[in-house]
Amino acid sequence: MQHSRSTCKKQSLSTEWDQKAQKSGERHTVYSVGGAEYTGEWKDNQKHGRGIQVWKKTGAMYNGEWKCGKRDGYGIYSILDPKTQEYSRKYCGEWKNGKKHGIGTFRYTCSSVYDGEWRDGVRCGWGKMYFANGDIYEGEWSEDQQHGTGLVQSVNGNQFEGTWREGKKNGHGRFFFSDRGQLYEGFWLDGTAKCGTLSDYERDKAPKPPKYHIPQCQLLDQQEVLTEAQSAFCDPMTSDPMTSDHMTSDPMTSDPMTSDPMTTAPE
Repeated sequence: MQHSRSTCKKQSLSTEWDQKAQKSGERHTVYSVGGAEYTGEWKDNQKHGRGIQVWKKTGAMYNGEWKCGKRDGYGIYSILDPKTQEYSRKYCGEWKNGKKHGIGTFRYTCSSVYDGEWRDGVRCGWGKMYFANGDIYEGEWSEDQQHGTGLVQSVNGNQFEGTWREGKKNGHGRFFFSDRGQLYEGFWLDGTAKCGTLSDYERDKAPKPPKYHIPQCQLLDQQEVLTEAQSAFCDPMTSDPMTSDHMTSDPMTSDPMTSDPMTTAPE
C-alpha cells in the first residue's frame, strides 16, 4: 500500500510567533521600543478604538479615541508636573489624523486659554482666546492667527470691534476708550489706525473724561474725504499688507490691543 506525502508545509517558528503577536481587540498594556506604553483597543495591529498612551520621555498622557494608529475622535491630552507628579489637562477636544481638529480647549503654559475651532493642529474658525493678562479676543481665526471679524475686550475696559488680517487689525473698526468716554471709528492698516473720526461716547459714565468736549466739525462730503484717505494707504502699487512682516514679540505676554497675538500652539 502506497502512502502519499503530505503537501502541507509546517510554518516556521518565527512566522508562528509573528501571527500570535498581531494585535486586535482589547489588550493589556503594550510597551513600545521607546518606552511608551499603551493600554486599549487594537485593530489590524494598530491602535484603534479607545485607549490610553503614556509617553516615557515627557510623561504626557493621552486618553481617548484612536483610528489606524493615530489620535482621532474625542480625547484628552495631559502633561505631568515633575514636582507634584500630578497630571493637568493641556487639550480637551476633538482630533483628526493625530492633530487637534474640530472643537477643543487648549491651555497654554502662560495660563492663556483658547476655546474654539481647530484645523490640522492650529486655531482656525471661530474661537475665544483668554490671554494671561486678562484680555479676551472672540472672533475668527485662520492659520493660528486672528483673521476675519473679531472683538477684543481689554482688561482696562477698552474694546475694539472690527476686521483682522494675519493677526493684526486691518480694515474698518471701532475702538471704544472706556476710561475717557470716547469712540474712534475708522480704518486700520497692519494694526495702525490710519484715518477715522473721534467722538464723545458715554462721556458721563467715563471715570476720567477729558476736560473739554470734542468740537463738532462739518465736512461738505465726509464719505469722499474718508475714501480718499483710505486709498492713500491701500494703493496696491505702493503698499501690500499681505507681504508685511509677521509679529516677532512674545505672544503669551503681549497685550493684543497693542501687539500681535501668539502664532504658536504648543503641543
